[in-house]
Amino acid sequence: MTRRPLFRPRPAPVARQQGGESGAFAPDALAVGARHLEVGGEHVASFAVVGYPREVHPGWLQPLLTYPGRIDVSVHIDPIDPVTASNRLKRQLARFESGRRSNDEHGRLPDPHVEAATEDAYDLSARVARGEGRLFRLGLYLTVHAASREELGSEVGAVRALAASLLLDAKPATYRSLQGWVTCLPMGLDLLSMRRTFDTQALAAAFPFTSPDLPPADPTSVAAPTGVLYGYNIGSQGLVHWDRFALDNHNSVILGRSGAGKSYLVKLELLRSLYRGIEICVIDPEDEYARLAHAVGGTYVHLGAEGVRLNPLDLPIHVRPDGRRTAPRDALIRRSLFLHTVLGVLLDTALTPGERATLDRAITATYQHAGITADPRTWTRQAPLLADLAHALRQADDAEASGLAARLHPYVDGAFSGLFSGPTSTHPDGHLVVFSLRDLPDELKPIGTLLTLDAVWRRVSNPAIRRPRLVVVDEAWLLMKDPAGADFLFRMAKASRKQWAGLTIATQDTADVLTTDLGKAVVANAATQILLRQASQAIDEITAAFNLSDGERQFLLSAAQGQGLLSAGTQRVAFEAIASPAEHQLITTNPAELAAYDDETGATPAADDGRDPFVDLGPAEDIPAS
Repeated sequence: MTRRPLFRPRPAPVARQQGGESGAFAPDALAVGARHLEVGGEHVASFAVVGYPREVHPGWLQPLLTYPGRIDVSVHIDPIDPVTASNRLKRQLARFESGRRSNDEHGRLPDPHVEAATEDAYDLSARVARGEGRLFRLGLYLTVHAASREELGSEVGAVRALAASLLLDAKPATYRSLQGWVTCLPMGLDLLSMRRTFDTQALAAAFPFTSPDLPPADPTSVAAPTGVLYGYNIGSQGLVHWDRFALDNHNSVILGRSGAGKSYLVKLELLRSLYRGIEICVIDPEDEYARLAHAVGGTYVHLGAEGVRLNPLDLPIHVRPDGRRTAPRDALIRRSLFLHTVLGVLLDTALTPGERATLDRAITATYQHAGITADPRTWTRQAPLLADLAHALRQADDAEASGLAARLHPYVDGAFSGLFSGPTSTHPDGHLVVFSLRDLPDELKPIGTLLTLDAVWRRVSNPAIRRPRLVVVDEAWLLMKDPAGADFLFRMAKASRKQWAGLTIATQDTADVLTTDLGKAVVANAATQILLRQASQAIDEITAAFNLSDGERQFLLSAAQGQGLLSAGTQRVAFEAIASPAEHQLITTNPAELAAYDDETGATPAADDGRDPFVDLGPAEDIPAS
């Protein structure tokens, strides 16, 4: 008896002429192994993804698509009709609840994975019932190509490691390598049929053409991206450019625990904003910006240093680019009203109506004695000092005036008179102005903060010069403790957009931002929100305030120094700040690096340049020289 062969060998394919059938594109040989194929002159191995992360972000397949080697990614999608989806969810929920009750009856501890799956199933069932989403069966398969079997082994290891970093469990198609290869071909055939149920949102995030990068302001433009380079995208390794002045408001809030890299990121953004011609004012409670201001030719106002004085009675006179001197029409009235606030802060008490009336008469007499009247032509004369106001109060035949003069003694002739003992000695002007408040005595910090904020606000709202500006408040929790500082932040957050300005708030005390009306107003009026590494004690408040997902929450708890989450409306991206060596040398706050830098260069903070700090707000008119 003749036994017929189980497989009859096929004749070798015949080469076809150009324009013939598509068989010319078939491989000349195919060798099937347990876990790989030899297709023509190359080796391939296929994998099926059987495990997925609980949460996925838009463009989560991007790392696989941008893998430097040759890899085929195949996604097979089948919709599930709503009736079948609802029935499956009901059965799944019944199994989960049955398991829960069984564990309770036998005294077993609940399985956290089952608890999480139960919550997800309830949420998904509710969304499907409301018509907010649908269910799909998704299969994700990978095929790796290599020139040799040894190279294939290394490529497979690299791809599986990449998949594991994305929390994907890729299993080899053992003894089904041929079916896996065919599944990844563009023929729409799923011969492995290893599917997983996805809802609409998860499926949309898996769409191959989505990207984890921030969208450009103008997708049709071929020009280079605008804005500031923050760093690189952790999800795609792309660059993160962000232009705050292209949004509906230009404010930014940066929250992070101590040591997370807040000041580093703020100074990096500040330095790169200067490249774009943006004028910047910095309120520095910790004296961290002196080296940066000196390096870029900025103005450094060191309040509390010997010889640095601010005269609260200076009128708001500023010079236009054409050289004309202007001021608001009601500049004298505004300064008189501001002095009521100054006296209230200096005396640390609210003035009574009688004291206000007495003070108002003394202010008018003080300006008149200096030759300054309601006539704008007199406003360029030398402004009186706080000592002149105290003298006018002493000259008044009034018990309340004598009491006010006596309470002003420490600031006129006593221990705290240094800040007000003469005309204004500094004139912060230029592309970068830094006000350092660290060395002010505690008794002078409130008034020093008030005068600084007044100068900054009048400079930002100066109608004579229109250009984009940023106001940076580092360690804002120190400023929020002072009522005048808190009022300034609230005012800036509300009104800076109208002045073509942006407010940057950086703080490590999230309670001041998220549990107070002022903090909520600052966050609500900040189109750019940056979250750096958070402490476990504050993460619940951060999660609730910014509506973070579980994945984003875990990222912020484990983020390295300089890593954070940039949120702008519906767009969120995880990034890591990067700086060049030259930039790093200017912005680092590492004490060891600063000590080494000072030892090598002998660098010292820049001194102030002895010019006047005041400009003003509101409609202005020309002032002829007196």
